[in-house]
Amino acid sequence: MELQSSFRTISYKEGILTLIDQRKLPTEERYVELSTVESVAQSIENMTVRGAPAIGITAAFGIAVAARTNTNFEEAHQRLAQTRPTAVNLFWALERMKTIWSQSASVQDIETEAQKIYDEDVQSCRRIGEFGAALIPDGATVLTHCNAGALATSEFGTALSVIRFAHAQGKKIRVFADETRPVLQGARLTAWELMRDGLDVTVIPDNAVGHLLGQGRIDCAVVGADRIASNGDVANKIGTRQVAGMLHLHERPLFVAAPWSTIDMTLEHGGQIPIEERKSEEVTHIQGVAITPDNVAVLNPAFDVTPAKWIESIVTDRGATGSNHARDLMQQQSEHS
Repeated sequence: MELQSSFRTISYKEGILTLIDQRKLPTEERYVELSTVESVAQSIENMTVRGAPAIGITAAFGIAVAARTNTNFEEAHQRLAQTRPTAVNLFWALERMKTIWSQSASVQDIETEAQKIYDEDVQSCRRIGEFGAALIPDGATVLTHCNAGALATSEFGTALSVIRFAHAQGKKIRVFADETRPVLQGARLTAWELMRDGLDVTVIPDNAVGHLLGQGRIDCAVVGADRIASNGDVANKIGTRQVAGMLHLHERPLFVAAPWSTIDMTLEHGGQIPIEERKSEEVTHIQGVAITPDNVAVLNPAFDVTPAKWIESIVTDRGATGSNHARDLMQQQSEHS
């Protein structure tokens, strides 16, 4: 099945990394060009680029930029590794680039490896879409949380790849994109992507999920992930746990879609996943406009952990798990080792 993205989130050529500036969407489609390791690191920190797979790809190209500019590898590696603590794809990609750097001083080899990470993600997202589409019934209304689309990956997305492939198969899919406070990735980004592709999408307030489930208007949900522990616990955008709990209460399935690189087999459970705390301004301001009293205390965790028991299936590029996520993930690992 042939699908094509109508925009490029990430591209690289001869030392120049080009990113769509996701902070400006949906009102402005602006691209930035980066040619230093510091500018690449800042683009990850300030969420010019976001989404676990996209962060990993960007970091890989950041190492390519380091090679082009004769930047010390350890300094580049350390700076990029400091940017976001929760998304394991970042560290997976950096370790992969470290291996190739240690084996070859060739700029071409390093750039080739970074591009390979990008190309592999394209195929990974395609396989996730194909596996996941089989789980979505015809006529379903699907809830999404945050943005796990082409903006968060190389091209097709993870959660949105599932929706795109189901739609391409002729299934009549309707999407509820919750707004995803505090940065509104659902309202700004998911809605923008799906509308460009001609899918039926409706933005809902975050706190409308329980109401709509109670009315029987949501059939299932599909979300992405930033890190998955070996037992199947999932760290994703803050608010995912609340969505998962409501789905569990109303006996509706939650599907998690992520590439294999998002699974951290070194962690036994989700309580070991580091949770990033972001700046208070994301909560106190929207588009630079204050919405809270001055100097109010703020907590702004960027992620939460959903227990495996609330997840119907984890869909990776290696297939979909059953109810025993730990067993199935270990089996998939052994089959590909």
